[in-house]
Amino acid sequence: MTPTAIRTVRTGRLLHITIDRPGRMNALGVDDLVALDTAISGAEATGARAIVLTGAGRAFCTGADLTAVTGEEPEVVMDAANRVIRGIVSAPVPVIAAVNGPAVGYGVALACAADLTYAAESAYFLLSFTSIGLMPDGGATALVAAAIGRARATELALLGQRLSATDAAQTGLVARILPDDQLAAHVEVVAGTLGAGPRRALELTRRALAASTLGHLDHALERERAGQIELIGTPDFAEGADAVLTKRPPTFA
Repeated sequence: MTPTAIRTVRTGRLLHITIDRPGRMNALGVDDLVALDTAISGAEATGARAIVLTGAGRAFCTGADLTAVTGEEPEVVMDAANRVIRGIVSAPVPVIAAVNGPAVGYGVALACAADLTYAAESAYFLLSFTSIGLMPDGGATALVAAAIGRARATELALLGQRLSATDAAQTGLVARILPDDQLAAHVEVVAGTLGAGPRRALELTRRALAASTLGHLDHALERERAGQIELIGTPDFAEGADAVLTKRPPTFA
């Protein structure tokens, strides 16, 4: 079996899922996305009543690992990425994102898809897609706009502006920010409360909230999939990806 960056530990009623590739700032390849989807979809069968998703080291998740996905069929990458987002939103148990550091690109979508998102003070959020000739994916065009409104989401998506944890809390992108050394403890308390709660009542509440605020998520995922597949084949993305890998500013035509 191909090793992945996804590490799972169940403690009592809680399933901790950690993206564990700190040397790559927890960037994800296709195998990682498949493993993450498997961990989330199988959480309830393990006896877990709540999921905590976080990253190892300094980052939460910095999106796709360009060195890992290069050469993969775009459809395969997008389908794997979308399954994870759908899995988080439709999971029968609550999902908490503990954003311990930068959430970049697809990492923003992972964080925002969770039911509750808590961030460390040092964390930030960055929709970096257009800087490499792509568009936001992972449902970010729906998830971010649903949380902070169209105007602010458009500014972040088109200009690729970094959003600090403080600003993320003020705009409603996250539930709360915590000092870095208090994030894990706070999330454990919240997860413990949810894990001990009435499972069915929590599930129906989560479904109702998702239906009211994210009813268009599936359509967004399909639009993003089509758009991203088109953009991955363009000279702009080739230039943007090469610029990232060679650590230089891109020059678009």
